[in-house]
Amino acid sequence: MDKLKITEYLNRINYKGVLKPNFEVLKELQKCHLLSVPFENLDIHYKRPIELDNTKFYKKIVINNRGGFCYELNGLFHTLLNNLGFKSKIVSARVYDSKKKIFGNEYDHLAIIVELDQNEYLVDVGFGEFAFYPLKLIPNEIQKDPRGCFIVEKINEGLSVSQINGDVKNIQYKFTTECRELNEFQEMCDYHQTNPNSHFTEKKLISKPTNCGRVTLTGNTLKIIENHIIKENIEFQIEEYARQLDKWFEIDEEEIKASR
Repeated sequence: MDKLKITEYLNRINYKGVLKPNFEVLKELQKCHLLSVPFENLDIHYKRPIELDNTKFYKKIVINNRGGFCYELNGLFHTLLNNLGFKSKIVSARVYDSKKKIFGNEYDHLAIIVELDQNEYLVDVGFGEFAFYPLKLIPNEIQKDPRGCFIVEKINEGLSVSQINGDVKNIQYKFTTECRELNEFQEMCDYHQTNPNSHFTEKKLISKPTNCGRVTLTGNTLKIIENHIIKENIEFQIEEYARQLDKWFEIDEEEIKASR
């Protein structure tokens, strides 16, 4: 990633700060990314195959003003971090299904671990609702974040991360700290695009946090949350989808359909 691409990427996520590889910069980069780049699965529903290629991630996210899912978002962010001087690696995670009470397959989710000052941090801009800031890999310590409280815990296969809501612990996923290569995720990336058992194939989804809530389009439903209160939860005619997509995410549906 050359200097021009780094500059374009930073402009895409509206980051204006210094570029030193320290924790404060990492925090702001993650938050800016989450607030600027949506989590979305639209290519799956417009039959646009997602390939694990950073050049294609860059074109989609930075040049075409799109979002993506974990492989794309965290895959590209990992590349940016390394180019900015951070010691970053991608790791495999298995997402927890709270209904079935099981974890997904290996490579179900791609996350990032950054080593800083002899500490490791979990970094994730591709999991939908998650922490704004990196989470320190210290087991059993509740970590406060603008998006809530989180805890990392040791389990037999490595580590898990959960969100704490009062007395309720909502497990997000489990992971190991083993460094992975991007191409190792291809089989699960294909699965999530094509298998009817994948929740990504069920409905179109695009979602982005705000400083005080979240805006989400799921199918033909718009949901807006502010300060933990649902402000809007409306269904609209499917013919309205393109207008809602442009209004809330500045994405042109026709451009998606025409892209290759």
